[in-house]
Amino acid sequence: MKFQIEDVTVYFPYDNIYPEQYSYMIELKRALDAKGHCLLEMPTGTGKTIALLSLITSYSLSKPQSQVKLIYCTRTVHEMEKTLAELKLLHNYQIKHLGPAARILAIGLSSRKNLCVNPTVLAAENRDSVDAACRKLTASWVRAMAAENPNVPTCEFFENYERAASAAVLPPGVYTLQDLRAYGKETGWCPYFLARHMVQFANVVVYSYQYLLDPKVAGIISKEMQKESVVVFDEAHNIDNVCIEALSVSVRTKTLDGASRNLSRITQEIERFKATDAGRLRAEYNRLVEGLAHRGNLATDTWLANPALPDDILKEAVPGNIRRAEHFLHVLRRLVQYLRGRLDTENVEKESPINFVASLNTHAGIDQKTLKFCYDRLHSLMLTLEITDTDEFLHIQTICDFATLVGTYSRGFSIIIEPFDERMPHIPDPVLQLSCHDASLAIKPVFDRFQSVVITSGTLSPIDLYPRLLNFHPVVSRSFTMSLTRDCICPMVLTRGSDQLPVSTKFDMRSDPGVARNYGKLLVEMVSVVPDGIVCFFVSYSYMDGIINSWNETGVLKDIMQHKLVFIETQDVVETTLALDNYRRACDCGRGAVFFSVARGKVAEGIDFDRHYGRLVIMFGIPFQYTLSKILIARLEYLRDTFQIKEGDFLTFDALRQAAQCVGRVIRSKADYGMMIFADKRYSRHDKRSKLPGWILSHLRDANLNLSTDMALHIAREFLRKMAQPYDKTGSGGRKTLLSQEDLEKMAENGVQEMLY
Repeated sequence: MKFQIEDVTVYFPYDNIYPEQYSYMIELKRALDAKGHCLLEMPTGTGKTIALLSLITSYSLSKPQSQVKLIYCTRTVHEMEKTLAELKLLHNYQIKHLGPAARILAIGLSSRKNLCVNPTVLAAENRDSVDAACRKLTASWVRAMAAENPNVPTCEFFENYERAASAAVLPPGVYTLQDLRAYGKETGWCPYFLARHMVQFANVVVYSYQYLLDPKVAGIISKEMQKESVVVFDEAHNIDNVCIEALSVSVRTKTLDGASRNLSRITQEIERFKATDAGRLRAEYNRLVEGLAHRGNLATDTWLANPALPDDILKEAVPGNIRRAEHFLHVLRRLVQYLRGRLDTENVEKESPINFVASLNTHAGIDQKTLKFCYDRLHSLMLTLEITDTDEFLHIQTICDFATLVGTYSRGFSIIIEPFDERMPHIPDPVLQLSCHDASLAIKPVFDRFQSVVITSGTLSPIDLYPRLLNFHPVVSRSFTMSLTRDCICPMVLTRGSDQLPVSTKFDMRSDPGVARNYGKLLVEMVSVVPDGIVCFFVSYSYMDGIINSWNETGVLKDIMQHKLVFIETQDVVETTLALDNYRRACDCGRGAVFFSVARGKVAEGIDFDRHYGRLVIMFGIPFQYTLSKILIARLEYLRDTFQIKEGDFLTFDALRQAAQCVGRVIRSKADYGMMIFADKRYSRHDKRSKLPGWILSHLRDANLNLSTDMALHIAREFLRKMAQPYDKTGSGGRKTLLSQEDLEKMAENGVQEMLY
């Protein structure tokens, strides 16, 4: 269908549209017209992605003189592929209506591991090894050697791509990662470098958050992007944590041992070059006197850019004391030695970057300016020494990464040294962490550079906290509810077991056998009445292990197994993927299954349990962060002092967005239905409960608020009986949940509100 929103003709590839999608598009257009940033919360399963893509591409088509580029950021490769598949559908629809004028180029960009087609490179096991294997075949000096000696291996796909030069372009179209690999194999060009090259010409680019928020990656990939771009962060409820991780570094004993080995190896390389090609080291020295202008052959030899944010990087010459390679290594050795001394402690230590740098200067004689340049100086040296197996030098890169950040930023960071993990005090595992507390640091360049940034997710409640956490002023901030023809969501708050004892994962009640028993009883009762799949979320891995052990001893697991099979998420990705596959298989064949998972885990963030894969989600407890964590305490202090956000408010907000994210996995479309049980007496308190998203709260009736196991069971039975009736999709009974083209035209005449409500 196609319809007008003010002066924009929107092309939408389906015959009907949800009212909330239409409202979402109107708000999104307001933000684009105002050239400002916006926050939009839209319930899961209401077609957020296609609404975004339709409106922004149609907006771009309606303003051909100022083409708007769309940069769409997702969290996982799976989400990236889903977005590109939706875009492909939309693109075909637009071409059908507009002809060749609607042609665009849209590409997904991911790491070499996901895009490489060279079988020898792909044989490497992890991402860093794939990057290094690629560099061994494509670095400029390797190719120069291969030109003289044909026995030196190179990558034929890269060579073909280089030979094609300006002819190596992608024809218009929408390319998923799979399409790019297929195109690369067909033309014989390297899909990774081709995609990297085409990013600046593409109308739509879909990639991971890190490509914009992590300065090391953004410095290579995203610095070419034009200001008129619209940036979308999808599923952005955890965006503050992504920003913080991008600027935090951990150093362990293992890192320091690895860095020492790296330094010995670099020293050998320098000696070798002195003997064979001393001119090269001299040339590098002269170049550093002039400043770090020369950055290697950027097409192939780039490694990660400077970890500091673009505005904070000094545009001046490298300090004299680290221009000579051997002097620089001497500085790094002293730094490693100093860090080793700091890790050898029996008490937890916390200090500001200013104090740390002062102490480093006193004890090791390394000043702040030298620290700032460590990362770039190492980069220059690695290029000069023609080192290709960069995966072996990750440890020294981490040390230089740390040095540059600690030398650049004086506020918004803390240095925390812990001799052991508090949860396992008998195992010494010292760690020194440079931890960032201010999420607004990493995202500020994105807000400053692009005219519109859209932050959207199904769980952004309470929405007013995000502008404070990220320090920006949205022009539009809206939360949408879900229009439904039937009440297909049934949230309940369970506060006590069938023996009337309260249940909670509060720290003082956590180990109470009564709580574990009541939680077990609840699950046993539910598996006997709920068909197909049930998903259970626990507050942490250790709590899940404890509960499952006690259920095993008391025979609860055996009772559950009589009705359904049990699968468990572990910290091993492969095991969890297998468990998920088998869980789905058990649901498909009618045997039914229960999946035990962890809030904040992989499954809670990205796996959908739609239709019969999830008829009930039980959230055991409230997933608060580990409140004794030194890093969390330091961040809470910073938020309180800088943004006036109270500790309790932030902790509750953070726990409830995770809980909402977990239960939101169960409903993925309007034809779907599911129940959500919040099993913890604390959810009955209004101050906790009110932080849940509006679309869950609007279905949470007072009668479902303070339930025991028996009452919850009764409500579940009633709900399932109601859902078993035939489903009227269009909503003939009063409220419309699907709008046709005629409805939209009527709305344009009569004013929007009449039709929607």
